[in-house]
Amino acid sequence: MRLVFAGTPAAAVPALETLLAAPRHDVVAVVTRPDRPAGRGRALTSSPVKDRAVAAGVPVLQPQRPSDADFLDELRALAPDCCPVVAYGALLPPVSLEIPRHGWVNLHFSLLPAWRGAAPVQHAILSGDEVTGASTFRIEAGLDTGPVFGMLTTEIGARETAGDLLQRLAADGAGLLLATLDGIEDGSLQPQPQPSDGVSLAPKIEVEDARVRWSRPALAVDRQVRGCTPAPGAWTVFRGERVKLGLVTPLATEAPGGPSADTAGALATVPDLAPGQLHVTKRAVAVGTASGAVVLGEVRPHGKKAMPAADWARGVRIEADERFEDE
Repeated sequence: MRLVFAGTPAAAVPALETLLAAPRHDVVAVVTRPDRPAGRGRALTSSPVKDRAVAAGVPVLQPQRPSDADFLDELRALAPDCCPVVAYGALLPPVSLEIPRHGWVNLHFSLLPAWRGAAPVQHAILSGDEVTGASTFRIEAGLDTGPVFGMLTTEIGARETAGDLLQRLAADGAGLLLATLDGIEDGSLQPQPQPSDGVSLAPKIEVEDARVRWSRPALAVDRQVRGCTPAPGAWTVFRGERVKLGLVTPLATEAPGGPSADTAGALATVPDLAPGQLHVTKRAVAVGTASGAVVLGEVRPHGKKAMPAADWARGVRIEADERFEDE
């Protein structure tokens, strides 16, 4: 089939690469978001999908809005049979959905109808899901409501971050997307309506959502940090300044992925800590939550590089009963 691929971030690149290598399909163009300023110099930076398409010699379309008349004319001229989509990042107007004869087929990183929206991987971890996966479905006017072609499932690792999980799903989902397009082409695959129950929403994770609430139980704090890693990045406030946090580990040995023997030994005599209260030893830093302490991994103070929590604690000279601010 003639394909016009739509995607933007690094998570979409494995699918693009898979389709570029597929002998039964021809990627005739790629649609991605416009170049954007990035970094301290605010230089215009192209998306990972654009970089891969340019390297492969595939034409790239970057409309400011997919509803732009010029873009729609270009899409009609390309005459795609199908438009596969992976994390494109913009809503498609209804008129665009009618252009490819097999529609637009989205690879979504959840088991639909669970976690419809922009951040399905993050919300799966934040909610403590044990299993997630990826789905392919035909895009319609509703938010991730279209009929489903296929799914794959996978367990979420006890210490897996949103970034780790997304990377796995992107790689495995590329094969699912190819199999879906193959089935559409030969007529062996028909989409099935999503069930009406089990619907949950996954809106974009904002910076404020990544602020750690130490008044929550230790496992909830752990999930929040992992779900917000690497972006937007978990953070807290110490002495009035924002501090970014790497992974934390619930100190209780019965917790999944509990601390190493070395860390547990270093904190063997941790007292009962109030939420946010800090306890420092030579080798580790513990923080109180609503249900026991967690051990900090790396800490990144404002304007500085990330460092082991024990090094940070020595540098700031934490006093007795000091704590991270909860609100």
